[in-house]
Amino acid sequence: MKKRFLKYFIMCTAVIFFMSQAANASSYDVPVWSSQNNKLNENALNTDSVNVNTVAMSGEILDSSEAVTNNPLNLTCGGAILIEQNTGRVLYDYNMHEKLRPASVTKVMTILLIMEALDSGRISLTDKVPCSENASNMGGSQIWLDTTEELTVDEMLKAICVVSANDCTVAMAEYLEGSEQSFVEKMNQRAKELGMNDTTFKNCHGIDEDGHLTSPYDIAIMSRELLKNHPQITNYTTIYMDSLRGGKSELVNTNKLVRNYEGCTGLKTGSTSVALFNLSASATRNGLSLIAVIMKGETSAIRFAEARQLLDYGFNNYQYKELGKANDVVGIANIGKGLKSSVEAVLNNDAGVAIKKSNDTNITQNVEIYNNISAPVTKGQKVGELTFNLDGNEIAKVDLIANEDVPKYSFFTMTKKVFENWFTLLRNY
Repeated sequence: MKKRFLKYFIMCTAVIFFMSQAANASSYDVPVWSSQNNKLNENALNTDSVNVNTVAMSGEILDSSEAVTNNPLNLTCGGAILIEQNTGRVLYDYNMHEKLRPASVTKVMTILLIMEALDSGRISLTDKVPCSENASNMGGSQIWLDTTEELTVDEMLKAICVVSANDCTVAMAEYLEGSEQSFVEKMNQRAKELGMNDTTFKNCHGIDEDGHLTSPYDIAIMSRELLKNHPQITNYTTIYMDSLRGGKSELVNTNKLVRNYEGCTGLKTGSTSVALFNLSASATRNGLSLIAVIMKGETSAIRFAEARQLLDYGFNNYQYKELGKANDVVGIANIGKGLKSSVEAVLNNDAGVAIKKSNDTNITQNVEIYNNISAPVTKGQKVGELTFNLDGNEIAKVDLIANEDVPKYSFFTMTKKVFENWFTLLRNY
């Protein structure tokens, strides 16, 4: 036994020496690709996901490379856009960058900031919100708030989403930022972060004011941000009828599509004598989520009819193809000089694409994993890419990331490992 232990001791000491020398050797961090092309099939990835996202939300432009631009639907409004919600792909573009007055569709941004405050824990749905003199005197769409009453954030949201209450909108703005002006500054800051380059907000409610402008494209951006990152907002935007103040104040949704369009999830109407009739309409059917924006419709009926046309066009012509789910294991990345020699490469986020119906038979995937990756590797570190192609054209790309940490071998860790093995050996005798 002594001879065997001595032999093992000498061997371990030698291992420590040679591995410590290797740890100090030069490393190669230049990516070298390993590639694999596969026809997409049911076994290629776990495709049971429903929520998919291949485009980062903040500061990203919508993909309009294949949008229909010749207005085959003969829309008569001032500007319009149709996008697929998950990927941000533009399906229909009619004057989508035209700067127009949004009226109460402005409140999409107001609601977004309220939802972000809720999610961050700054406020809660049960918080009581007071009404200032300024808020009570707003006019326009309102529930006639009184300066002596307080409503909860939940009740305020309901009034804003269902009946577009200007008094509640201003009360919430003041509650969050101390004044409406400070809140409007936050609105413009958030718009800039989202890449809404056609937008300047002058107020939080949308009552006509010189310079208060946005575009169908920018409304689509903020509508998508709201629906994707705060899906619980549909608990309010899909209400057709409700009440407040113990049933004394009846609410009927200004968005008639909520009642009579299959799959409608919202979102916001707006109209003034100058802005005319605006609408951001959203709907989901069979996993395909669409957002249609209409600006400067001549009548309320036209605004709803043309939004229907856009949504019908999308549902009749497109499908959503699920390609993969976040944390799906795609391959193995080899790791040099680490406590482990490899790590699983997984999808960084869900992947999917909006494509024409019956046009998914030629989707292929290309797995590219870096070679010569040296430890340390941190969980979430990019180790490759997965690209999807349709008929030779790239349609989606997702980063592959390490699913766990891989510490680097050091003299200390190697010595610790050897001693652990020694003690294990001694216990066995």
